[in-house]
Amino acid sequence: MTGSAVPERIRQAVAALDVRADDRLLEIGCGGGVAVGLVCALLTTGTITAVDRSATATARAARRNAGPVGDGRATIVTAAFTEPGLSAAGLAGRRFDKIFAIDVNLFWTGPARAELALAAHLLAPGGALHAFYEPPGGRLDGRLEERLDELTAKVTGTFEAGGFTAEVLRLPAPVVGIVGRP
Repeated sequence: MTGSAVPERIRQAVAALDVRADDRLLEIGCGGGVAVGLVCALLTTGTITAVDRSATATARAARRNAGPVGDGRATIVTAAFTEPGLSAAGLAGRRFDKIFAIDVNLFWTGPARAELALAAHLLAPGGALHAFYEPPGGRLDGRLEERLDELTAKVTGTFEAGGFTAEVLRLPAPVVGIVGRP
């Protein structure tokens, strides 16, 4: 993949994760696996597990990241981010230092209580949940700051209602990041 093929929001999100060489990461909604490739370049003994409910997306992600999948740094799984989905995929009992999602509606469209409880269970002590968003249409209609503020408020409220603390990361616009800790 060429450098120009990586969307800026994904570059910013991975940079904000501050990936350590030995981190154990879980990506929710990996899509075609672009972030997986960026994360794998930063890992030596660490690993990333990427889940998406779309078999088409995970097949694309596995092809894109064939090297890291082959050497064990990456695992790509077709599963919903639910307890039954992850258990069926063989991920029950795993612990992660960082869980992240990029442009996944889950945390801003509803209460996500079950998913936040699952994330809290999957996080290793001291671990964190990271959610990154690029609001749709903001630059086109001139409402970027308003949409960033709206997303930030919704995700922060969802995290806090789910028992997480929430810290807002100020990333270069148009991306916002929220870090939650149980």
